[in-house]
Amino acid sequence: MTKEQVQKFIQEAYGIEADFPFSPPEDTAVFRHKDTRKWFGIIMEIPKSRLGDFGEEKVFVMNLKCDTCLAGSLHTIDGIFPAYHMNKEHWISVLLDGTVPKELAENLIDTSFRLTGKRNAKCKRQSAK
Repeated sequence: MTKEQVQKFIQEAYGIEADFPFSPPEDTAVFRHKDTRKWFGIIMEIPKSRLGDFGEEKVFVMNLKCDTCLAGSLHTIDGIFPAYHMNKEHWISVLLDGTVPKELAENLIDTSFRLTGKRNAKCKRQSAK
């Protein structure tokens, strides 16, 4: 998925628009729960070198909360890394260049939404059948 596709997915699935608490605003998009204002995702543009030894080309990533039991396994998937600038045990960074399949990216967003919501909150998105 791309940055634009993620923003559209979140708007359609949860009715949530990004906010931009940092300067300049176009660099960092934060997605928050409407009721608690708690983050469930953040899109940032960073040098690839922050994800490993890939050079200084800038890329968009989205940090998402994940189940700690799955974090290590997720890191073995192309385009998924230990979180940049977040707790690496609880968060992952997903490359937004099309490397990660759309369905997987959407499931990771749903998981982050659920994990950061109120206890026992259900994912509001309807499953595609």
